[in-house]
Amino acid sequence: MIKRTLYFGNPAYLKTTSEQLVIEMHDSGEIKTAPIEDIGILILDHQQITITQALIAKLLANNTAVITCDHTHHPTGLLLNLDGNSLQSMKYQAQIEASIPLKKQLWQQTISAKIQNQATLLAIQREENKYLLNLASAVKSGDPDNCEAKAAAYYWKHIIPDFLQFRRERYGPPPNNLLNYGYAILRAVVARSLVISGLLPTLGIHHRNQYNAYCLADDIMEPYRPYVDQVVCQIIRGNGRFLEMTPNMKKALLAIPAMDVQIDGQKSPLMNAVQRTTASLAKCFEGRSRKLLYPEME
Repeated sequence: MIKRTLYFGNPAYLKTTSEQLVIEMHDSGEIKTAPIEDIGILILDHQQITITQALIAKLLANNTAVITCDHTHHPTGLLLNLDGNSLQSMKYQAQIEASIPLKKQLWQQTISAKIQNQATLLAIQREENKYLLNLASAVKSGDPDNCEAKAAAYYWKHIIPDFLQFRRERYGPPPNNLLNYGYAILRAVVARSLVISGLLPTLGIHHRNQYNAYCLADDIMEPYRPYVDQVVCQIIRGNGRFLEMTPNMKKALLAIPAMDVQIDGQKSPLMNAVQRTTASLAKCFEGRSRKLLYPEME
């Protein structure tokens, strides 16, 4: 069963009773409940939300990713369970001892899958994608030729309409805001799945920023990024230049964990597909497999 993503954008008091999330809305006084076991992601996007410690503890024990947003309504924090797998110590050790050649091979698979999905999205958008298809098949172990960057330069030039004069910059003008929001949700989904698979989100196979607590999540989410891009492209088609975040745009981005993707010949909600990806990564670290399972955009 796919876990639910719950978003709170109004003042509320959140607590727990009998394994239920209890929501008391400040403005209306309305009270709602939801089973904690059904929740995969909880997003807190208002400065007047109060949440009890008892609820936080139960959410984390249930492997729920809790995202907090700042005053600009952008995700700024992520809480995850510290004990997500019964064989966690063994899996940690395998991850820590992973050889450099293995990490380079895993990065090769990751970047090849990412560029392939970028190429498919270009085709969906009726843009020429042959250059990216060639790059996807040319990625070597560790990507020493930096095919990822070459693909990105071509991809961003063609995937966003010319009238927006787009440059991909974290703090740049729209639709960077939409991409950032979607990627933050995706990052939380991946980090949650890594913990469930008994892996440390901090220890990446490629990303190594000493200030980044989610290097491995940033690695593994790469082939999933085009799914966020696809949603943003749909938003642009419906809104043109008017891309400041609206409730409808946020609703579309919050639906990303539930969108259908194709993985290993089967359709699956993205959140479930990510779990299959992180489980396959754990097997690679343990020496039981050499292949990462990634989705293939249709």
